[in-house]
Amino acid sequence: MYALFLLPLLYIIIFKYVPMYGAQIAFKEFNVTKGISGSPWVGFAQFERFFQSHEFWRLLKNTFSISLYTLIASFPFPILLALGLNYVRTRRFKNTVQMVTYAPYFISLVVLVGLMLQFMDPRTGLINTMLGWFGAGPYHFMAEASWFQSIYVWSHIWQNVGFSCIIFLATLSGIDPALHEAAVIDGASKMQRMRHIDLPGIMPIAIILLILNTGQMLETGFEKILLMQNALNLRSSEVIDTYVYKVGLVSQAMNFSYATAIGLFKAIIGFVLLLIVNQTAKKLKQESLW
Repeated sequence: MYALFLLPLLYIIIFKYVPMYGAQIAFKEFNVTKGISGSPWVGFAQFERFFQSHEFWRLLKNTFSISLYTLIASFPFPILLALGLNYVRTRRFKNTVQMVTYAPYFISLVVLVGLMLQFMDPRTGLINTMLGWFGAGPYHFMAEASWFQSIYVWSHIWQNVGFSCIIFLATLSGIDPALHEAAVIDGASKMQRMRHIDLPGIMPIAIILLILNTGQMLETGFEKILLMQNALNLRSSEVIDTYVYKVGLVSQAMNFSYATAIGLFKAIIGFVLLLIVNQTAKKLKQESLW
């Protein structure tokens, strides 16, 4: 057991804890030739620069709105899918639904965004073709800033709902069958059994997942947003992660200290949210992480 535990422990140490040493450049004016230890300290100057920049409120608004939209919209669907599949008795139909809903999870993000661009193409896309049958469109969905967040969130739900429901199916399978048998004898319908047996049974797991997802609330999915981004939808698609990438790596005047400070600020906000939600769950007598 210790040997099995060693590999994930090494992974966490090497890729999660060791890089924390480099986080100190957020408080320095990093110079590549001088290195991390030789670069001069500047205190909170990098953070003040970000807070005073004209990009600050736009980035914060876009990041929070996309994250909150994703959290609220995606949270109930795996639970509903798991509850529905739990009562399906036709094995072939159940397996088909599981395969169809799980499959998108294994599609590469690059391929997924490519498919989305093809489907929503204003001239040859399937969606605009179908809208044309009803006399509507064509619409350039990816060029409209107001459409960006909805396209991002609902494509995320479509890709992840099947895989996310696995843990709820496992939890439902662990509920004592005697409870359902007693409920059937008492004349309870399927909806009543879902409400009074299944939902309370999966609620502790749901609360734990909600807390964890809230802690990662600002992790908006850098790769997908960057792939979907263009000059026309930048007003609503630019988030903290993509801005850090552009400032720290793409810009001609690469500013590692400034990018690190922004990333550290995002991590601190996520940690504070995690503490708040965990404490709220404890006060409401729900499951919590600690």
